[in-house]
Amino acid sequence: MFSLEGKVALVTGSAQGIGRAIALNLAEGGASIVLTDMRAPKLEEVVKEIEAQGGKAIQFCVDVTDLEAVQKTVDQALEALGKVDILVNNAGITRDSLVMRMKPADWQAVLKTNLDGAFHCIRSVLPSMVRQRYGRIVNIASVVAQAGNVGQANYISSKAGIIGLTKAVAAEVARRNITVNAVAPGFIATSMTENLPAEVKEKMLSLIPVGRMGTDSEIATGVRFLVSEEARYITGHVLNINGGMFMA
Repeated sequence: MFSLEGKVALVTGSAQGIGRAIALNLAEGGASIVLTDMRAPKLEEVVKEIEAQGGKAIQFCVDVTDLEAVQKTVDQALEALGKVDILVNNAGITRDSLVMRMKPADWQAVLKTNLDGAFHCIRSVLPSMVRQRYGRIVNIASVVAQAGNVGQANYISSKAGIIGLTKAVAAEVARRNITVNAVAPGFIATSMTENLPAEVKEKMLSLIPVGRMGTDSEIATGVRFLVSEEARYITGHVLNINGGMFMA
C-alpha cells in the first residue's frame, strides 16, 4: 500500500505519539527516515524500532524554533542520505488557558513551536526539493483550527496558521512537482488522553459521530497516502481525520 521505496522522509516531533506513528508507517512503506525531536533517548528508541523492521533511520535532536539549527539538521540529512523527498511537520506543543488569563510567553511559545517551526522546516527543505523538482510536504493541523475550542486560543491560532501556510506554499511550488497538504486530526487516543477524567472523555466522545477516538496509526495512514504517488494530484488540501467531528 502506497510504496515509498527509495524516498527520504524528515518527520519532526517523531519521538512519540503521532510523530512516532508517522515515522514507523513511512518506514514500513520503504522510506528512509530522518527523525527529529528534543527528546534524544526516545528518538533512539524509534530508530531501533525502525531498524528492527528492516528500515533505515537517523536522528537529530533539534529545536524547530531555531532556524539555524533546523537548517543545519537539513544540511546534515542531505549529506547523510543525499536528499529529502518528504517533510512532515508534526512538532507541536500546547499551553492551554483562557485568553484573559493567558501569559504572553505561553502565546509566543506555542506560535513559535507550532507555526514558526513549520515555516523553518519548509524554508530549509524547499531549495533541495525545487532542485530535484520533487517534494511532498504534510503539515499536521488540528480539528480545533476549524471548529474552535475553549482555552486554546494560542494552539488554535497556530494550527489555523498551519492551514493558511499549507495553502500559500502549495500555490507557490505546485509547478515544481511539490505538493503541500495538511492533515487535521480530531481527538486521538494517546498517553495524554488516557489520563483524562472519565467525564471529560465522555464529553469528547459525545462530539464524535463514529463514537470513538481515533488512533495515531489512522493519522499516519492519512499522511502516508498524501506523500505517495497515488496522491500526486492533491495539493493545498486539508485531510480531516476526525470521525465526523467536523464536516466542511
